[in-house]
Parts: sequence; structure tokens; C-alpha cells
Amino acid sequence: MPNRPQLRAAVIGAGMLGIDLADRLTRSTTMTCALVAGRRTSTAGLRLAARMGCATSADGIDAVTGAGIDVVFDASNAAAHPAHWAALASAGVLLVDLTPSSSGTMVAPTVNGVRAESSRHLSMVSCGGQAVLPVLDMVTQHCTPEYVEVVTTVASASAGRATRLNLDEYITTTQYAVRRLTRASHAKVMALISPALPAPVFRAQVTVLASGIQPEPLRAGIAAVADAVRTFAPGYTVTSFTIDGQLIKATVNVTARSHRLPAHAGNVEIINAAAVLLAERHAAARKVETL
Repeated sequence: MPNRPQLRAAVIGAGMLGIDLADRLTRSTTMTCALVAGRRTSTAGLRLAARMGCATSADGIDAVTGAGIDVVFDASNAAAHPAHWAALASAGVLLVDLTPSSSGTMVAPTVNGVRAESSRHLSMVSCGGQAVLPVLDMVTQHCTPEYVEVVTTVASASAGRATRLNLDEYITTTQYAVRRLTRASHAKVMALISPALPAPVFRAQVTVLASGIQPEPLRAGIAAVADAVRTFAPGYTVTSFTIDGQLIKATVNVTARSHRLPAHAGNVEIINAAAVLLAERHAAARKVETL
């Protein structure tokens, strides 16, 4: 296959999420960070992005639409995302939504990552969704869930302004994704922001009430899917997994391993690592189609 130029990628949002995305793009083999767009020139994130070698702008989506971009990562907030999609829908770009806006095709790499090859509007659900959907996908293959409960805990230092403003959307979107995947008649998602010091790593606790459980194949499947997630998010671990009658319990911890993130920012690591992986998969499929 002949060498082809990298796709030009833009990041909307200059918080912790956006800057870590920009850093990952500088190390991608299929994409390059062409632009980081925020809303205020005084944003520290824009200055940091500029030092990383990315072009920056405080004009938000307006800067993106005229910059010849192929892939856009939206790391802003759920309320702004619909307008971003409206501005880009006819532009032929790939839009990867990291906000919990619930628009676009909901994807997680080990669950339905193949859909990233053809869809132009991807929803990453939420950081909690990326942590628990791989586990729940495996659970549904070995039993019939009737009730699913998810409790996520994030360190206060890893929860920026957009995260706090979007808590309702986070819960609604994650809950919808859980119900859609498991087909459980009831699902409940709760989100905790912990002020504890030292800051705790990102954690997701899953409880499932199910029938027809196949214990040994399920245990083996959980171990396998954790290994699969670690190929792109190495700090992902299923720290406990128990089956007691019809009750399944699992705890997932995600420790950030990126050099730009503190260890407790696993919520940023899991969603950004998944987003870049799926965008690279889309880019690879796009290059093959053009040969």
C-alpha cells in the first residue's frame, strides 16, 4: 500500500480531555493534530496546545469548519454538540463525540468497534460507558440480565467544569447505552465525584441480576475482554468479579498511564484512548476505500 498523508484532525475543547487528545494525535500514525479550538484566548489549554505544535483558535466550531479538517473530536459539552454536528454534517468529516450528548452511533472498541469504519458520527457514550460496556457485553453473552446497576467514582481533580455541568446527561446517556446493550428491563446509573486525598483512580462498579448464568465461560470471557481493553488502555483492570446465585458483581479500575495525565485521571484515559483508536480504524478503512 503506498504511503498516504495523515488525516488532519481537530479537537474542540481545551480542557484536560482536549489537551490529552491533542497529545495522542501528535503520536498517531494516521492522523495529525491540525487544530485545537476553544472559546477563550486566555485558556491555558490553548497555550499548552500551541507549545505542543498544534495550531490553535478561540473561535470554536467556526475555526474548524474552514480549516480543511478530516476528523473532529468534540471534547466540549453536551449542550454544544448538536450545533457542532449541524455545522459539520454535510462536510464529509468524521465527528467523534466525547460529550454525553447521546447523538451519533454509540461505540466501544471491544463491543461494536467495527461500526467506526463506516459511520461518520460516533458517540463515545461516556467515560463510564467505555469502562463498563466491555464487561456488560461479555455478561450478556453468558446470561440474561434483568437488572443492571452501575456506580462510577471519579476524583474531583479529574472532573472539569463540563463534566460537572453534564452530570445529568452523563447518567441518562450511560443508562441508555447500558439498557440498549444488555436489554435488561431495568438499569440504573449513579455517578460520584470524590474529594478524597490522595485522589482515587477512576472506578466503575457493576451489579447485574440475571438468569441462566454460565459461570466458568463468563469468568474466562471477562478475563479475555479485560486483556482486549488493555491493548489500548493499559491501566484497565477488573479488580474483582464474583457470581453468587443470580447476582453478578464486578469492579473496574482505570489508572491513567499517559505521561500527560495523573494516575487518577483514568476517566480521561479510557474515553480518549478508545476515541483515537476508533478514529484510526475509520481512517484506515477510508484509505483502503480510496485506493
